[in-house]
Amino acid sequence: MVESAIEEKTTNTASEFVKRELAKGGQANRLIEEKSPYLLQHAFNPVNWYPWGQEAFERAEREDKPIFLSVGYSTCHWCHVMAHESFEDPATAAILNEHFVSIKVDREERPDVDRIYMAATQAMSGGGGWPMSVFLMPDRRPFYAGTYFPPQPHHGLPGFSELLQAIGRAWKGDRQNITDVAGRVTDRLRESASAKAVSGARVDEKVIANGYRQLAAEYDRDYGGFGREPKFPRPVALNLLLRAYRREGEGKALEMVLATLRKMAAGGMNDQIGGGFHRYSVDRQWRVPHFEKMLYDQAQLASSYLEAFQITGDSYMARTASAVLDYVLRDLTGPHGAFYSAEDADSPLPENPAAQGEGAFYLWSAREIEQLLEQETADIFKFHYGVSESGNALADPHQEFVGKNILYLASSLEDTAGRFGKPAEEIRLILESAARKLLAERSKRPRPHLDDKVITAWNGLMISALAKGYQVLGEERYLKAAQGAAAFLMNELRDAASGTLYRRYREGAAGAGAQLDDYAFAVQGLLDLYEASLDIWWLRQAVDLTEKQIELFADATGGGFYDTSGQDATVLVRMKGDYDGAEPTGNSVAALNLLRLAQITDNPSWRVRAEGTIAAFADLLQSHPIVLPPMAVAGDFRYSTPTQIIIAGLPEEEATKQMLGEVYRRFLPNKILLLAEGGEAQDWLAQKLPMVADLEVQPGTATAYVCQNYVCQLPVQNPAGLQELLDR
Repeated sequence: MVESAIEEKTTNTASEFVKRELAKGGQANRLIEEKSPYLLQHAFNPVNWYPWGQEAFERAEREDKPIFLSVGYSTCHWCHVMAHESFEDPATAAILNEHFVSIKVDREERPDVDRIYMAATQAMSGGGGWPMSVFLMPDRRPFYAGTYFPPQPHHGLPGFSELLQAIGRAWKGDRQNITDVAGRVTDRLRESASAKAVSGARVDEKVIANGYRQLAAEYDRDYGGFGREPKFPRPVALNLLLRAYRREGEGKALEMVLATLRKMAAGGMNDQIGGGFHRYSVDRQWRVPHFEKMLYDQAQLASSYLEAFQITGDSYMARTASAVLDYVLRDLTGPHGAFYSAEDADSPLPENPAAQGEGAFYLWSAREIEQLLEQETADIFKFHYGVSESGNALADPHQEFVGKNILYLASSLEDTAGRFGKPAEEIRLILESAARKLLAERSKRPRPHLDDKVITAWNGLMISALAKGYQVLGEERYLKAAQGAAAFLMNELRDAASGTLYRRYREGAAGAGAQLDDYAFAVQGLLDLYEASLDIWWLRQAVDLTEKQIELFADATGGGFYDTSGQDATVLVRMKGDYDGAEPTGNSVAALNLLRLAQITDNPSWRVRAEGTIAAFADLLQSHPIVLPPMAVAGDFRYSTPTQIIIAGLPEEEATKQMLGEVYRRFLPNKILLLAEGGEAQDWLAQKLPMVADLEVQPGTATAYVCQNYVCQLPVQNPAGLQELLDR
C-alpha cells in the first residue's frame, strides 16, 4: 500500500459539470440553484424538476397532478443509468412535464424524506434501493413505488414511459383507488412509527450473546462476511462480535471478525494500491466491487481494523486501517479540513473520456502493467495481484470488465516469494515500488466524480476513526485531522445564535437542518476526540450538543428520539430508524453517547434517557439484536460496570503520555477516560464529578486511578502498575 500522496490531482465535481454544460449552451432547470451535487447533475435535464419544497406541492395541488419523486445520490451507478436512459430523454421528459410534478431529492441531504419513502417502497414492492421512484398524491402520501425502471420493459419491469402513461390514466380514471392505496400506505407508516415508540419491554444482559448466535448462523465460513452475494461489509455487526468476544469470551466471534476483515482487505473491494474500501462486493468472495467509495464506510471500517489490531497485535490490521485513513486524508479532505462525502463508481474511460464506465479508474490490463514495470517486476506484481491476460472479474453481467483486472491479493507475500525464489522482504519492497508507479500512473487518468459536500453525521464518524487512529497507531497527523474537522463542524455547521447544527456544507454555505444522526454522530466524534486529545473543550461541546439533541428530537412519551425535529411541515411522518445497516441509526449511537456522558458527568437523567432509548427498541432487540447491533452494544454498556480511568498529570509530559499509551493500546470498549491536569479542565470536571477535585497533579509524574462506580483502586504512578490494574 502506498501512503504518500501522488502529484496534486484534478477533481471531477458537480460544479465543473455545471461549467461544462453552461459552456455548451445547456438550458438549466430549477435545480441549478441547489447546492446538492446530485441535484446539480440533473440541472440540465429536460425534466422540469423541482427540489423538495412547498412550491412543488402547491403546484401539484393547484393543477391536480400526481408527484413523481426521484430519490438518489450523486455517486449512485444506477441513478446515472436511469438519468441517461430516461431523464435526459426529451420524449420521456415531455410525459413527465405534462402529467406530473417532478421532484428530485438527494437522499444524503434529506435522509428523512428518503427513509419515509423507502419504507413505503419496501412495503409496496417488497424491495428497495436507489434510484427510488415514488408516485405521490399532492399531499405527499405515496401510492405507487419502485426503484430503477428501464426505458423499455425488461426482466419483468415495465418500461418507464409505459409506467408513466399508465399512472397518468389511472390518475384521471381511477382516482378513488389511488387515494385508498395512499391512505393505507400512510396509515401503515404512521402505525409502524408509533408502535416502536410505545414498546416497553426490557433488554436483558444476553443481548450481545444473542446477537453473536444470530450472526454466527449467517456467517460465510468460506469467505467471511454474512450471507451470500452481494456482500456488504456492515462494520456495526463486526463491532458487536468484538464485544461478544470481550464480554463472553467467545473465541469464534473473534475468529469471524478477523477472517472477514482479512478477506475484505485481500479482495478487490479494497483498493489495493490507493487505499480505501469500495461500497460492496457483487460476488461472494469480495473480488468484484461496486466501485463507489463512501466516507461513512471508510470511517467505520478503519475503526473495525483498529479494534482488531488492539486485540491481536496483527500488523496487517494496522496497515489496512492506516491505508484507509491515509486515503481519506489524501482524496476526501477539503482545504477547509472537513471531509467530502464520496467518490463515484463510474468514471471516464481512459481511452474515451466522453464515455463512462464503472470502475474505469481502477481497472488494469495486463499490457498496461507490463508497459509500466520491468519484466520480472511485472511478473511478480501480476502473480501477487491475480492479473491475467484475459481479465480476472468473477462477475461481469454487463461485460464492462473484459480484458481488465481488478487487483486483489491472489497470493500471500510468502507464496509470491517462494514462486520467484526471493526473500519475502525483497518481494515486499518490489511490490511497494511497483504499486507506487501504478498509483502515479493512475493519478493521470480522468478521476471519478467527487461528491464534495460535507455531511455533519459522516464527518462525526470520521472524526471518531481518526481519533482512534491516533490513539492506536500514534500518528499525530490523524489527531490533527480530527481536530481540524471537528473545529470546522463547530464553526461552520453550527448556528452561533441557536446552537443548532446544519447537515450539509458546500461551496461556502451551510444548509439543510441537521437530523438526529448529525447530532449523535457529531457527539460521538467529540467524545472520542476528547479521549484522544484530552482537550476539555471537545467534551464541553459534546455536552452542549447533547442538550440540544434532547430539546429537538426527544420522544417524551415513547422514549428514544425521532429522526427529525418536527419543525419541517413537509415531512409526512416523524420516523425512528430501526435498522443499523451501512450506517448506524441515530438512536443507537445516541443511547451509547448518553451512557458515556452519564458516567463522565454523573448525570442520572441522561442514564435514564439512555435506558428509555434502549427500551423503545426492546422488542426488536430481544428477538433480532442483529438488526440493531450498536443498540445492542449500548445495552451491553448499560448492563456492564464501566471502567473509569482518570490520569492525573500534565498532558505535555512524557509520564502522562506513557500512562495514556497504556490505555490506548488496549481494547476497552466499556471504559471512560478522563484527564485531571490541575487547571480549568479539572475544575470543570470536578463540578460534575466531585471525586476529581482532590486529585493532585505533580510535575514530572502521572498518577492513574482505575475506578468502577466511582470507587477507585489504589492509584499507581507507573505504566506497569496501570497495566496490572487494566488486565485484571
